Amino acid sequence: MAARLIECVPNFSEGRDRGVVDAILASLAGVRGASLLAHESDPDHNRSVATLAGEPRAVCEAAFRGIATAVELIRLPAHTGVHPRIGAADVVPLVPVAGISLEQCATLARQLGERVWRELGVPVYFYEAAASREDRRRLENIRRGGVEWLREHIGERPPDVGDRALHPTAGATVIGARKFLIAFNVNLATGDLAVAKAVARKVRESSGGLRCVKAIGVPLESRGLVQVSMNLTDFETTGMAEAFEAVRREAAALGADVAGSEIIGLVPRRAWEQAAGKLMAAENYSPGRLLENQMEAMLSERSVEAMLEQIASPADPHGGGSAAALTGATGAALGHMAARIAKVSGEHFLAHREFFVAAVDRDAAAFEAAREGGGQDELQHAALAPTEISERARELDRDLLRLKDVAPAKVHPAITTALALARASRAGGIAAARANLALIEDDAFRKQVEDRLDRKLTPSA
Repeated sequence: MAARLIECVPNFSEGRDRGVVDAILASLAGVRGASLLAHESDPDHNRSVATLAGEPRAVCEAAFRGIATAVELIRLPAHTGVHPRIGAADVVPLVPVAGISLEQCATLARQLGERVWRELGVPVYFYEAAASREDRRRLENIRRGGVEWLREHIGERPPDVGDRALHPTAGATVIGARKFLIAFNVNLATGDLAVAKAVARKVRESSGGLRCVKAIGVPLESRGLVQVSMNLTDFETTGMAEAFEAVRREAAALGADVAGSEIIGLVPRRAWEQAAGKLMAAENYSPGRLLENQMEAMLSERSVEAMLEQIASPADPHGGGSAAALTGATGAALGHMAARIAKVSGEHFLAHREFFVAAVDRDAAAFEAAREGGGQDELQHAALAPTEISERARELDRDLLRLKDVAPAKVHPAITTALALARASRAGGIAAARANLALIEDDAFRKQVEDRLDRKLTPSA
């Protein structure tokens, strides 16, 4: 079954107090199945944005924990900042990534909102695909006037869940489901806020500007600049390069230059490829800003965790032999790395690694067939698979010792570790094979395999 993955990009009304931000991030990062991919804080906006991804339920649990920490630690009546906000945990969107629809994310958003009210006492508004009414699909309609207006007029804009009163310190929270959005800001080399506001009016869709662009002008007092802060709700319609050029052009018409641009959160690779070479003023781009790069790293990490969970499960066939193969693969990978640094051929280490990786599933399949009531043939396969692992680990051991003789001292620690892994792989393979041999009735077969196993651990034998 294909993985079901969602992204969540919670925005918190704190960007100055490092202790509070770190506590929120720790809450977000503490749930198995959800990964904190990115985060950043801005003192002028007084806001922090995090990016979570993973299994839907796990991501929702992580988001709830982050909201709960924000409710506990952030005092919204004392909050100042240039970014519009109505809550400590201001907006929490869920975004479908794989194996899940926007409508399913909307259902999860509503469930999360119900829990936030039920357990934290914070009223909740639903927006975009989760909106309960058409006039609340757009986030700006819900936040118009900010927390100051809403505190006095919440009866005119009642929440979707909860009482018609803000939480005394945490305000309200907006939760929804939407497609990918790119938060993209362009800084202008002027302190004149009127310029930024005029440019924002020109470029945003609601004022007749670029389609799928939301924009506001805000001051950046800490930098002596002003900023056109934008959300690009469909980069296929209006991308970063087009938005940047429109801001540059409108600012130039008012006598202002562009000081730079910045990406908030992550962007799809295609969005960056469309803009590459055109966004010369992007200040904070790196490959780590690409959503796909972060997701690939997350899935790789999760695949290791999944393998470890399988090994730890008494009900799963990935046991001693498979663990021995996984250990051997790690030793082979270290050997390959050391060989490349030593500038000698490492192809045999790559071959070892490929063997061990395939042996993980081969041993598991043989063991499972024997465990499920297989006959003597299945038991023989279950004994031979770890035997082959042990023999290959002995070959790896020999190759690592040869490499150590020619490799520079700086990679000796890696080779020593690889040797220990190779020997653990051999010992594990022998133990697993002998456990299965004890169940085999064919004396000649047992004797043949025992002869293959009955060698010393080190390759010097």
